[in-house]
Amino acid sequence: MKLGVSSYSLINAMRNKEMDILGAIQWVADNGGEHIEIVPIDFSLIDNPELTQAIVAKAASVGIEISNYAIGANFVTDSRDKFDAEIERVKQHVDVANALGVKRMRHDIASRPIPETTAANFEQDFPVLVEACQIIADYAAQYGITTSIENHGFYVQNSERVLRLVHAVGRPNFRTTLDIGNFLCVDENSVTAVKKSIGQASMVHFKDFYVRPSYRNPGDGWFQSASGNYLRGAIIGQGDIDMPEVIRVVKASGYDGYISLEFEGKEECKWGIVTGLKYIRRVWEEA
Repeated sequence: MKLGVSSYSLINAMRNKEMDILGAIQWVADNGGEHIEIVPIDFSLIDNPELTQAIVAKAASVGIEISNYAIGANFVTDSRDKFDAEIERVKQHVDVANALGVKRMRHDIASRPIPETTAANFEQDFPVLVEACQIIADYAAQYGITTSIENHGFYVQNSERVLRLVHAVGRPNFRTTLDIGNFLCVDENSVTAVKKSIGQASMVHFKDFYVRPSYRNPGDGWFQSASGNYLRGAIIGQGDIDMPEVIRVVKASGYDGYISLEFEGKEECKWGIVTGLKYIRRVWEEA
């Protein structure tokens, strides 16, 4: 197991001008991370090869790996031209992933407003989603890159939908980025979902949430799940996910790849990340 941090976790520090992406790489290395996952929020690498090269050089100089490159995408469009344009845009990001030297890349696949995330719409969209994932995986294969989708965005977020898609795509280099926390966004138990999904994971995200039922609105700072329960990001190990059991399940599965910490709490991000890294290491050793 190689424990590291998603650059997304440091977005508040970057927006506060405490660091840029190169400083984030330095910070992760200084605080015990073995790898960093690059998520290009508030910066672009498609049109900035110099920054891409600087990221690669910085990671090498501080002795950590770049584990994964993660981007958004949505192949649910209202025309074939828009679908094709989105395919070409994601292919450009695959080229960036190759320039970063990574062998894993997550792209999102579909988003709909919660009222439209029905089984009927999923069945309607399914052939297009399969086609998109096949095209991107086949393009990435030339670089030896495994692409993946994350249980992300309320629509393709339930473990059964994700696994169905992975199996239908049928490519050896297409799997799932397994986010243990995101299942709660569609009201699925994290332990149960991780047990189902870990065998198809090319990457694992550790994240924690506080959870309150729909009839107990806690107020500002919370968002609602698909069925109306309230969620708020937490420091890993301090939220309501049964984190010791999740860690035990992941370890017992034999998964020995990259684990990225994702922090979405209200606490100061750097402190929240360090606290979470310590927790994961301790509980992993005890599991």
